[in-house]
Amino acid sequence: MTTWFHSWRAAVRIARRDAWRSKGRSFLVLAMIALPILGVSALDLTVRSAELTAAQRMERTLGAADARFTDARTGGVAILQDPEGEQSTPAGDYSSPDTPWPDGPTDVTKTIPAGSTVLTDSTGTAKLTTTHGLLQTEVRELAAADPVARGIMRLQEGRFPEKNDEIAATTRFLESSGLSVGSTLTARGFDRTYVISGAYELPSDLTAQQVNALPGAFLAPYAKAVEKAGLPEPDISTTYLAKKAGGFTWNTVQGINAKGVLVTSRVVALDPPADSEVPLYQRKDWASYNSGGADAAALAAVGTVVGLAMLEICLLAGPAFAVGARRSRRQLGLVGANGGARSHVRAIVLSGGLVIGVAAALVGIVLALVLTFALRPLLEDYMGQRFGGFTVRPLELLAIAALAVLTGLLSAVIPAVTASRQTVLASLTGRRGVRRSNRVLPLIGFGAVLLGAAIGLYGSVVADQFVLVAGGSAIAELGVVAMTPALVGLFGRASRWLPLSPRLALRDAVRNRGRTAPAVAAVLAAVAGTVAVSTYAASRDAQSLAEYRASLPSGAVAALVTEEGGRDVPAVRDAVQRTLPVDVRADVFRIAVGKPGCAPYGEGEGCGRFDVVIPKANECPLWAVSPDGSDPAEKYTKEQRRALAKDWRCPSPAGNGIYVEEGLLVADAPLLKVLGIDDPGAAKALADGKLLSFHRPQVDRNGTVGIRLITDPKAADRAAEQNKPVPGELKSFPAYQVPGSPDSYGVESVLSPAAAKAAGLTTVPLGAVFSTDRMPSTEQRQRLDAEIAKLGSNVELTVEEGWVDENKLVLLALTVFAGLVTIGAAGIATGLAQADAEADLRTLAAVGAPPRVRRMLSGFQCGVIAAMGVVLGSAAGVLPAVGLRLTEEREQMRSYQEALDQGWVGAGDAPPYVPIVVPWETLAALLVAVPLGAALLAALVTRSRGALARRAAH
Repeated sequence: MTTWFHSWRAAVRIARRDAWRSKGRSFLVLAMIALPILGVSALDLTVRSAELTAAQRMERTLGAADARFTDARTGGVAILQDPEGEQSTPAGDYSSPDTPWPDGPTDVTKTIPAGSTVLTDSTGTAKLTTTHGLLQTEVRELAAADPVARGIMRLQEGRFPEKNDEIAATTRFLESSGLSVGSTLTARGFDRTYVISGAYELPSDLTAQQVNALPGAFLAPYAKAVEKAGLPEPDISTTYLAKKAGGFTWNTVQGINAKGVLVTSRVVALDPPADSEVPLYQRKDWASYNSGGADAAALAAVGTVVGLAMLEICLLAGPAFAVGARRSRRQLGLVGANGGARSHVRAIVLSGGLVIGVAAALVGIVLALVLTFALRPLLEDYMGQRFGGFTVRPLELLAIAALAVLTGLLSAVIPAVTASRQTVLASLTGRRGVRRSNRVLPLIGFGAVLLGAAIGLYGSVVADQFVLVAGGSAIAELGVVAMTPALVGLFGRASRWLPLSPRLALRDAVRNRGRTAPAVAAVLAAVAGTVAVSTYAASRDAQSLAEYRASLPSGAVAALVTEEGGRDVPAVRDAVQRTLPVDVRADVFRIAVGKPGCAPYGEGEGCGRFDVVIPKANECPLWAVSPDGSDPAEKYTKEQRRALAKDWRCPSPAGNGIYVEEGLLVADAPLLKVLGIDDPGAAKALADGKLLSFHRPQVDRNGTVGIRLITDPKAADRAAEQNKPVPGELKSFPAYQVPGSPDSYGVESVLSPAAAKAAGLTTVPLGAVFSTDRMPSTEQRQRLDAEIAKLGSNVELTVEEGWVDENKLVLLALTVFAGLVTIGAAGIATGLAQADAEADLRTLAAVGAPPRVRRMLSGFQCGVIAAMGVVLGSAAGVLPAVGLRLTEEREQMRSYQEALDQGWVGAGDAPPYVPIVVPWETLAALLVAVPLGAALLAALVTRSRGALARRAAH
């Protein structure tokens, strides 16, 4: 034991001195190992610091209160909730169609125990005035200065409101609005002015644009002003913070749940009940979201990525350790000459990996600690929340450090074994000797390739599982890496046709596979991953391009506003007209039922909606409502469903275009021009007061289309649930069915404003659709976005730019990454080759070879290694992508056949198109540009003349 300790101690000292002498090489290997360690350690520190304890979560949610009471909107019906107070459901059985789902408000104040200290916490929205215009902002009414609320908001400047005409704002709101503490603001359509008394932040949501006022100081008077202007009142939600001696236990929470109120309790969060004591978790119809499978898959993915990263680092760092061992061969020979065993030589080289690994671990973890601590404010801003603290998990950092040490040791294993097999005489005289290549490793690699290919083939053809395809591809790639020495030997047969310098370079690489193979394998692994991802991405892009359906004609623009009865529509139309190259402008309107300021689909008090009626005779049999509530498609066979899916009454949803209520727009003929509808009959029919129909089933046998005006949406919903006629006034319009199947981009009906007015329909501005004489530029889009931001309106803006390749930057980054790895690996191997070939280079110089031969030989050595790795990596990378695409094709085709059997796919729906596209541009860059660049770079950095060598004594 003592002998072992002392021998390793000496080996570590020798390795440490060698590392210090060869600072450049040591720094290179240290950086390769330390950079991933730095990234992983920083990620661990960031994630752990961002995790909040239960106590910290409750402080940010409840402040100093003991519970938050929230109306579950079940009309007082008992509910079941989870301990966190985030999920709930009515306690009864409401699965039967005859039992309506409970809905309605509950008086929460009656459920709060007597003697509790209570604060109201209300939220709503309003358009507030800023230095730039208007900004839609969340308004919160909470007595933030009250001790019960302390911790929910963190004051940054000034103070919280103390008067009804004061307001505090989040720092993000002040940044966006251009305002500051002491400024005044008001809301659109509101005659009250408020002074900003302070700035605060929400620790769990730093991006929140929110203002805070005293309870009753803003939302109630603002709602009255808005209602007086004829607009719908803002939706205000109120919760209650309660503080009571002893808090609220789980039994207390369940008792309050019986009255239809959801409770978030501090006591329960800090000491949650077992799952068996939570009635919600015992319900059969409650889905238990067990993330065990997802966690296992995530761990497997992380393990695979870490393993491949370690392999890549080992392949890159291994030749560097081999360089050190080769340059220290005389020193290692002296160890053997003085009685050292092969194990001592191996220990010295392995200690080099140990020293570099320990240093990389220390450097990486220390830098991670320093950078994470220093960059904490930036990280918090990026994540949008404050950390709970600077959390350090020593065991996790120790495991990461062990990973660095293990990587260093594994990188030095092969150089250590190779160095120990050198005879003492060969080490002292500098002779390399001749050693046959290992024949077992290529056979193991070939077996791994066959096994991986079989697994991948089974996963893509039989099991249709991506995991099997990916796993098989990884095994096959590892097999190719193991076969690299044998594959490098095959390249040597091409040397006879090459000129002198490349012939020497290739034969040298083949003859010294011990240093060539790891570098080629490193290039292979990086290029294979790049080619696999690039091939898959290019194939997905081709499929996306084929499946792309435009929302509007090329270059067309739609700007729609559904809020506040279209109050901002004129300004939005003018903004588009000013900033974009508009050719034709078509103003569009929508039908409003109830108050003019109501939003679509009857949202808000006193608001209604309308339906475009589908005649009974035109209803699709597969979708028609059954009296018993059963699926009408179940009474048909698969063949009948396939036939009915092709029926004109059962068209597939278009799935593209702009989204408008019931697919109906109120507009004049310019809309047809913008949409590209070239039908003189359509324009004439629209001018004659007819309704244009692009959806055949809505036209009855009399050639009319019915529009039902629903003033009581709740009554209509109840009637639909009970299969009764939906109440509402029916308006009928003579229709013109546009012939053929022109693409109307989501618009199913068009009615002229004159016809709508004649029928007594109320319309409000919706926006406009524009055609352009050229594609809007990025600068014009930015100016338009700035103009719209000043209005503070929620504008649904659509600019049809065609299909956009979103993976181009990713492919470029992958290509650059693969190129850098290739150049680095080839450069390391070239340095090792130069160390080996110094005697040969002197011989060449002695027989009259010009100085440039040294440069040319170095360049070709680097280029040959890069070319071999790139060629092998490109071949190995295409196959996994092909396997994944074949798996996707089988899955999509199976889904398509199932959809045909269910009648969900119509006649116009084509079978899935799953192409396999080879990214020739990426391959060309890898196969030509990267090896050529590596060769040129190596030639440029190599000196034409070697250093003077000391004459060896004999």
